[in-house]
Amino acid sequence: MTQFDELAEMYEEFSRLPFRQELEFPSVLEALGDLSRLRVLDLGCGSGVYSRTLARGGAGRVVGLDESAGMIDHARAYEAGQYPEISYVDGALPAELEGGFDLVLGVYVLPYATTYKELVGLCRTAADALRPGGRFVTLPIHPEAHRDPRHYERYGFRLNIDRPFEDASPIDLQLCFDAYDVHIAAHYWSAATLEQALREAGFGPVRRLPHRLSAKAAAGPSEFWEPYLSAPHAAILDTRKEREPS
Repeated sequence: MTQFDELAEMYEEFSRLPFRQELEFPSVLEALGDLSRLRVLDLGCGSGVYSRTLARGGAGRVVGLDESAGMIDHARAYEAGQYPEISYVDGALPAELEGGFDLVLGVYVLPYATTYKELVGLCRTAADALRPGGRFVTLPIHPEAHRDPRHYERYGFRLNIDRPFEDASPIDLQLCFDAYDVHIAAHYWSAATLEQALREAGFGPVRRLPHRLSAKAAAGPSEFWEPYLSAPHAAILDTRKEREPS
């Protein structure tokens, strides 16, 4: 059992909030670019929200990988065969899939590493999955996230931080929207440590990509979005595999 096994339906509901529909999803899709015919691993796929988004975006093959069997069961049942290009795997990356992907997407995966060794391990899983030159796009907790928990309330969540930012320090991610009030354990990693872990796993230089609003949101009032855009809770990191992990 993981902390996510019984949260799949809540994750589906969370994916429908304006924050994700009008800001996060457009930002990630802009970062990924043209998905046509790409082989993509959705690392930490959860309930399959991004796996389905990748398939709709034109990816040739999508594999959703998650250690939570409950999330994988939900993803399979929710999809119900609508997307033949998607398959789901719970547990570790199977050896037969290593080196088989053009792109790995890891949304809110690295924050669940509790030690530096675990952080490198997650980065190595991404590297193992990729062909040489393949991309890893991932969203960790932003190294400069706002410390006031209320800063993100309007977007459906809070970051409860009770100590100074330092590597591996715990962050209580509180999802608080509609009737939900759920606490999830996450961890902070500095920009330097994230880049070090990625290098150790075989990746090259890291780019930090911007967040973007959907056309619909950008055409409306900016007051709702300005607090997030001024201090995002997640960074968007983009890097490529340069060598086999050490």
